[in-house]
Amino acid sequence: MKLSRRTILQGAASVPFALASLRTDALAQTAPAAAAGTELPPILFVHGNGDYGALWMTTLWRMESNGVARDRMMAINFTDPLARNDDKVEQAGRSSTEDQRRELAAAIAELKRRTGAPRVALVGSSRGGNAIRNVIRSGGAGDVSHAVLCGTPNHGVFATDDQPNNEFNGRGTFLRSLNEGESEVTPGVAFLTLRSDGMDKYAQSDGRFIGKPGTPTNVTVEGPELKGATNLVLGALDHREVAFHPRAFREIYKFIAGREPARIAIAPEASVTLSGLVTGTPGGAPTNRPVAGATVDVFRVDPDTGERKAGVLHSSKTGSDGRWGPAQVDPAWSLEFVLTSPDAPTTHIYRSPFPRSSEVVHLRPARPLGPADKDAGAVVIMSRPRGYFGLPRDVVLLDGKEPADVKPGVPTDAAATLRLPASEVGRNIVAQFGEERIVARAWPASENRIAIAELTY
Repeated sequence: MKLSRRTILQGAASVPFALASLRTDALAQTAPAAAAGTELPPILFVHGNGDYGALWMTTLWRMESNGVARDRMMAINFTDPLARNDDKVEQAGRSSTEDQRRELAAAIAELKRRTGAPRVALVGSSRGGNAIRNVIRSGGAGDVSHAVLCGTPNHGVFATDDQPNNEFNGRGTFLRSLNEGESEVTPGVAFLTLRSDGMDKYAQSDGRFIGKPGTPTNVTVEGPELKGATNLVLGALDHREVAFHPRAFREIYKFIAGREPARIAIAPEASVTLSGLVTGTPGGAPTNRPVAGATVDVFRVDPDTGERKAGVLHSSKTGSDGRWGPAQVDPAWSLEFVLTSPDAPTTHIYRSPFPRSSEVVHLRPARPLGPADKDAGAVVIMSRPRGYFGLPRDVVLLDGKEPADVKPGVPTDAAATLRLPASEVGRNIVAQFGEERIVARAWPASENRIAIAELTY
């Protein structure tokens, strides 16, 4: 038997204010409620396929704004975040389900050691939920109090009889082992799933979003749900937003704390300290392996023109650990990070003001200029790491126009590229998503430079 109250969103303006639909199995476990004023368990945030821990930055800020101590939270960086094509066959720069299980188990042990807590809460985006379920099912249930799975393809991105060793095949060896039994969750751990109401590109019945248009995936929008879990539908949010949107934060906090958060907005700090990692993209595949010998220069820029205001605020060179910083900035300053990394383009990353301090300002260089860029005088990329661009759902403008490379309908694109002639090098380019506005400068591609306007929200 399922209890449901269903709200279907009709427009993007409704998204932040929508009530979640509740789908709770009769087998579902109730999350233990924390009394007002009591401390939450330590929380370990787990990123998805090809991603990195920095995606949880805004969630960490919202947790801190609700009184959760910074040292009681951790965001893992899997060494090689991309899944193998075949989980049983070694593939350079990619990880198996066992690789991820082992790294996550070590991170859980470290967070327990650091805090002295007997159990931790785990929150995962997409593939991160696979690792969470695997570590719990493989003997880790005693270490975990809560498991929150956000957009995790629990029944696969596709479910077919071919590719039996693909991690994302709902009929494959890995997911079948996690889903066997009357309940699909491990006893003793409170499980919550968060999913979209039709806007998740990895929970679609047609294979066009995985390169097989017209081919049935045998997966539905309900694919992320689990028998035995509390299953919530967050409306018209996309695959990443069901983890990183303020709407998702509310449900994550409420499930772990047993009460509503005191605030959804991020409370700014008077002074902000930033630091993080420099990682690389060898051969084009993203990894979280640290890059030594990279230089990070930080500038304050004019929010209306993107031009630098005075000299460099901070400059550091990474050692073997890949870490840069710390840089002291004002929470009202728009910033430019210039990343000079071995064997990569010089990358100018423009960011909105950072309202709070963060140790997960991780930087990856842009991919090398390709054949499509050979005639460009400048290349400017608009990037949204914590969500996709939805047209007509969202306001998405790059240099005053909707980007031609963002497809309408189900949101599938997290980046848009603008190529400019040499005559326009040096001018400012406005990237607008909703209410967030970033102004970047067009740097000469002839000098192997690329600009990225990286959205925070």
